Amino acid sequence: MNLNPALLFIPAVAAGLLAAPTAQAQTVLWASKVEAVSSQKAKGKEPFSPEKVLGEPNAQPLGQINNEAWIPAKDGPNEFIEVRFARSVQAQQVTVIENFNPGSVTKIELIDTKGEHHQVYTNTNPGPLPEAFRTLQVKFKPEKYRTIGARVTMNTAKVTGVNQIDAIGVANVDVQIVKQDFKNPASSDVETVQMDSTLKNLGPNINSRYVDTHPVISPDGRTMFFARQGHPGNVGGSRDPQDIWYSKLTSGKNQTWSLARNLGSPPNGPEDPNGLASVSANGQVALLIGVYVDGFMEPKGFSTSRHSPGGWSVPQKVQIDNYRNDDKEHLDGFLATSGKALLMAVERPEGQGGQDIFVSFPKPTPVGEQYDPKKPVQWTKPISLGPTINTPGADFAPFLASDNKTLYFASDGHGGYGKSDIFYSKRLDSTWTHWSTPRNMGPVVNSPDFDAYYTVSAAGDNAYLVSSRNGTDGSKDIFRIALAPAFKPEVVTLVQGKVLDAVTKKPIRALIHYENLITGEEIGVAESSPVDGSYTIVLPAGVQYGYRAEAADYIAENASLDATTSDKYSEKQQDLFLVPFKVGQKVKLNNIFFPQSKYYLQPSSFPELLRLVRILRDYPTVEILIGGHTDNQGDPALNLKLSEDRVNEVKKYLVSKGIDAKRLTTQGFGGTEPIASNEQEETRRFNRRVEFTITKK
Repeated sequence: MNLNPALLFIPAVAAGLLAAPTAQAQTVLWASKVEAVSSQKAKGKEPFSPEKVLGEPNAQPLGQINNEAWIPAKDGPNEFIEVRFARSVQAQQVTVIENFNPGSVTKIELIDTKGEHHQVYTNTNPGPLPEAFRTLQVKFKPEKYRTIGARVTMNTAKVTGVNQIDAIGVANVDVQIVKQDFKNPASSDVETVQMDSTLKNLGPNINSRYVDTHPVISPDGRTMFFARQGHPGNVGGSRDPQDIWYSKLTSGKNQTWSLARNLGSPPNGPEDPNGLASVSANGQVALLIGVYVDGFMEPKGFSTSRHSPGGWSVPQKVQIDNYRNDDKEHLDGFLATSGKALLMAVERPEGQGGQDIFVSFPKPTPVGEQYDPKKPVQWTKPISLGPTINTPGADFAPFLASDNKTLYFASDGHGGYGKSDIFYSKRLDSTWTHWSTPRNMGPVVNSPDFDAYYTVSAAGDNAYLVSSRNGTDGSKDIFRIALAPAFKPEVVTLVQGKVLDAVTKKPIRALIHYENLITGEEIGVAESSPVDGSYTIVLPAGVQYGYRAEAADYIAENASLDATTSDKYSEKQQDLFLVPFKVGQKVKLNNIFFPQSKYYLQPSSFPELLRLVRILRDYPTVEILIGGHTDNQGDPALNLKLSEDRVNEVKKYLVSKGIDAKRLTTQGFGGTEPIASNEQEETRRFNRRVEFTITKK
């Protein structure tokens, strides 16, 4: 079955909906979070709960009461559900799937990144319809605002019986959605989208007459790790089954790589088949295949190793609840750039058969416990990605792109051109079990021979893979190919910088958190280098982000990035500062936002303020002075009044969350204390700020 490559977000087969092809690139988003609801019959994952609205339509068959759709608990004119999407989009249509007993929807509002509502649909005469179900699709001219959420209001008293909503989605193009049978294509269907390039052998600096396999590219695209089998340069010589090697990009324009070097010991050993599965965003933490015991590797899971000026650390076992792999010869893994998901290709009883791809998630740090970089992360029990990805054959070599959604993997169970082919799929919601139908990457990437281990840099321009075609002296080699638009991951921004003490400017080893400022959801975590404090994070487009460092005895000054309109890969330098937790220290609240010349808080300020609430709760004796500042434009008296009103609004919010007002004093300074030049807007914006000073600890 051939699908238009622009329609990857439309659940054409799994959801029973088909989007008509269009010439322009498009984004269709289904709800990912329930923000508010008027009433509910159940909670959480229970049948009929509000959470059943999330993700692609799945209440099948249509026209019947279904456990996978929401039911309001009351009959009345103001029943509603409000949802958020995973990213923002300049919408021009909204779709509501009324899977049973339709006709009660009276109003649809879109919510922008500032929290403002825009009504796009009104029905003043709700009532029962002759159809058993309805795809309510509203189209409109796109406005300048970007949509981050939607609110659907219903008059359930006007439509007798159970009213159900299965899904809510928005799109940035005019997409005709029609009802279609719920049939999956044959699993052997091969996608015939053609690539726009040919495979290019990386040459003798990377490839040898020995087997060179499993390339891993760092997110910035500047370092490649790979494995060599039986090479004389291995730690144990030619009898050494496999070592990890690496190479540096010396010329991005010509894609020239330095002469590969052995990674050394540790992690390489003289008798073990050592392998590197993935590397962190800053290239300083490696996920290794196997568990190391007394210097020897055992294929019983995964380990991590950290880089320092003295080399790589002794590998430390990754703790995974109920880890099991019944395949004693094969194991693959991949740690997401976000640090929020650990993919593994293992054989387990609950799988489809052979190697299947599973995912584990980090367990949350216990309340009140400080981050300890020496303490290993605990991971949850693996769950299967589901039958859309996994087959009775071998499904392996998972690689999750930096957008945290696009999955490339190898399989001999989906059909294709040869022994194993490389496939492409998109994650459709937050469950990690709903994926778009895997698409074969086509005859340029895949061949009648072995093709696997696909890896892509954050920029998404080039991919690297292993193939036995035209290898050096007939061996397996590593190749590069330019990615066709049909198979590119979503656009991201790569942010790099250092974590520094705000007073001494010395580097600090810290944990970096980054979050969606609209929904408050934490998107990912990363570590800074213990040597120079350097860090790297990768932020998918379409979201307004906040990010901060976290270390014991420090308070973070947060940074932000508005990537809601990003349409191409970019890189940004941003140092992060940590303020010592001492009386007299001043902390800038960089992620507090107000409309221009107004004093009321925008919703994107709430995550920052909630962290301040937690600090004040954790340290109940601390008192602070909240200071407000403006630039020097306009009337000084009005600027002073505006700064006072803004900090009083911040205090009001903190008090509403249970903080004693006696612990909070406020002062407006207007434009009298600039920290940057007021000559140009580029620097003047730094003077518009809210900060607090610790007055008592």
